[in-house]
Amino acid sequence: MKILISADMEGATGVTWPADVLPGTPQWERCRSLFTSDVNAAVLGFYDGGADRVVINEAHWTMRNLLLERLDARAEMLTGRHKALSMVEGVQRGDVDGIAFVGYHTGAGSEGVLAHTYLANSITGVWLNGTRASEGLLNAQVVAEYGVPVVLVTGDDLTCVDAASYAPQAVTVAVKDHVSRYAAVCRTPARTAADIRAAAKEATALAVRYEPAPGGPYTVELEFDAEHLAMSATVVPGVRRSGERRVAYTSATMYEGIRSFKAVTTVVSAAVEEQYG
Repeated sequence: MKILISADMEGATGVTWPADVLPGTPQWERCRSLFTSDVNAAVLGFYDGGADRVVINEAHWTMRNLLLERLDARAEMLTGRHKALSMVEGVQRGDVDGIAFVGYHTGAGSEGVLAHTYLANSITGVWLNGTRASEGLLNAQVVAEYGVPVVLVTGDDLTCVDAASYAPQAVTVAVKDHVSRYAAVCRTPARTAADIRAAAKEATALAVRYEPAPGGPYTVELEFDAEHLAMSATVVPGVRRSGERRVAYTSATMYEGIRSFKAVTTVVSAAVEEQYG
């Protein structure tokens, strides 16, 4: 049994502030250990549950945040950019039985600690076929095309609520309770590590591949905080204006959909001016 862990950082233990997740800051250096602790706890739990192989896909920012030397020796880690499926790279190989979303968060425009969707700012909302979408929902739709269930989700309490909408069968662990976008009531690393390990062990039983059913087409709509960002996004083929600050596109599959999403966010991030956005 092979488990893939998609590891993001905003939903990690103790993380509440931008500097906690921005590479190069003293706070990021400190929080890397907390992030690694959460991921390693999931690794240990999956092996406790009977997994034969656990692969971690680094999914935050530069995708070079986890401390490899502190992970269980049985684990493997895919680190660095760039990847065809970004946060869920590896699922397309056809040998993954279950995926865990560790350190996840809620989406842009929603309540939640460090809530956003791909870009830290600029995007104020994302909708998939009319439903407001987090990274978790988008990625869950991608992995569903490969018959891979989401078996574990960790993050703040609102992330766990969000997970119930796209992976109701998954085991969830809240490592902190949302107070505001930059504040939370946090559990200690010792407690969250124990909780995540126990949850991952339980979740291993859910790692059963299934025959995927056709789900497309998929229409993704993005809303930005400035009009010129919507204009910039339309340089991506197939992307059209759907409002003054909105664009939309339709893809036959979520494989295509998430790759177009990455293209849009890359173009938009390059169009953001330092002071005016």
